[in-house]
Amino acid sequence: MFFICPMRLIFAESEDAMMDYRFEICANSVESCLAAQEGGAHRVELCAGIPEGGTTPSYGEIVMARRLLDIRLHVIIRPRGGDFLYSPLEVDTMVEDIRMARQVGVDGVVFGCLDENGDLDMSAMRRLMEAARGCSVTFHRAFDRCRNPFGVMEQLVELGVDRILTSGQQPTAPEGAAMIKELVERADGRIIILAGCGVNEGNIRQLAEATGVKEFHFSARESVKSRMKLVNPDVQMGAAGVDEYTRQVTTAARVRATIERLEVMG
Repeated sequence: MFFICPMRLIFAESEDAMMDYRFEICANSVESCLAAQEGGAHRVELCAGIPEGGTTPSYGEIVMARRLLDIRLHVIIRPRGGDFLYSPLEVDTMVEDIRMARQVGVDGVVFGCLDENGDLDMSAMRRLMEAARGCSVTFHRAFDRCRNPFGVMEQLVELGVDRILTSGQQPTAPEGAAMIKELVERADGRIIILAGCGVNEGNIRQLAEATGVKEFHFSARESVKSRMKLVNPDVQMGAAGVDEYTRQVTTAARVRATIERLEVMG
């Protein structure tokens, strides 16, 4: 006969509640990946081109991240910024990037294709899903630009996609909480809803309570000044008005602080 200590059971239930949550960091560099890991994240999504909403990172960046990370590594597959209507040549490029990422040993890939009407591009998606076989697949925030989100969710379930990254078709996830809640309810465990965009230590707890979502995507970045001593403000390398002597980097402290907001709930 076995006896269970009630106090231990209560503690275990509290721990289990916290373990239900998963935290993914949108990382713009290997440095940010390592900060995410140190801060307690379960997974990173490695991206280049953050000002464009995220583009495929370089081979070297992926290799170094895989070499140094113990947590799960997902990589965005997006050949450019802008819309999610891709030409056949761009889809070919995405297929090759997925193959490269798999060879490096990533755990998952992140992509999404729409047609000109904002519906799912099933032909492109099938090609990418075939290339990604054996990897976890996240459909990224192309979802927030689709015409019929609940219909697209059903198609993604049919395709075998593992999760949807979404802000509930609003500028930020807290603003899209109502749709995220409905997506979680309609998904009913068939596909994971990953809430992202604008998630931080100031709103993650309220977002969890309002939606029932269990996975969160955030960047937890801080500004870091350049170490350059010589500065030439008259020469711009990119878009006008951008401070090229400051960069945004994920910090372990902000990752940890955001996660701890949910530990209070547990």
